[in-house]
Amino acid sequence: MTTGTEEPTLTIDELAARAGMTVRTVRFYGTKGLLPPPVIGPRRVGHYGREHLARLALIDELQQQGMTLAAIERYLQQLPPDLDAHDLALHRAVVASWAPDAIETVTRAELERRAGRALGDDDVERLVAMGVIGAAGDDGYRVDLGLLRLGVGLLDVPLSQEAILAARTVLVEHSRAAAHELSQLFRGEVSERAAQDVKSLSAYMQPVIVQALLTTFQRSLRAELREWLGGTAAERGSA
Repeated sequence: MTTGTEEPTLTIDELAARAGMTVRTVRFYGTKGLLPPPVIGPRRVGHYGREHLARLALIDELQQQGMTLAAIERYLQQLPPDLDAHDLALHRAVVASWAPDAIETVTRAELERRAGRALGDDDVERLVAMGVIGAAGDDGYRVDLGLLRLGVGLLDVPLSQEAILAARTVLVEHSRAAAHELSQLFRGEVSERAAQDVKSLSAYMQPVIVQALLTTFQRSLRAELREWLGGTAAERGSA
């Protein structure tokens, strides 16, 4: 899949290393149709891009949730064929939200393996500041696995750490407000139900609500960006 603006440049060895998988596993996913074929370059060398890496991350997350290979294949077949890396990351975020909070203590080497890349000291400091990891004794780190991929992705975003932390505060505050209002809404609907029924409804509704929130937020953000970029272009034209 090459719908992104960047040309695919990763060899299969580089792709596997970034994804924290073996080359054999990546090839296996390709033969099963879970991973789109690479772009064939000079000397018949296959090259992979961000969409391939994002799809591997999604597959890994689905496996972490206990899905079989057949179930993963059915899940991926239902996705639109033109999803880019950002869209795939959103789907992965939805899948990750199904799981309970997962905090593990890992070594620096394991942290880098989970992150899918080498991490310098500055990278580790930024992840600590974002609340993704924390020190845990001798050369150990407490890792929020649900936030790790997101935090690693933010390492390459051209924003200051202060701006990222401010954005996190905005998202947390608004997410809590939305969760509170939704819980109040549903509480009135299930007030007469047994506790077990309420628990079952909550487990069913969580991924649906998260998907709805992500979809509406994505559309709202795109509208804001169009308005912002359109206003910027108009300002340049009138200058």
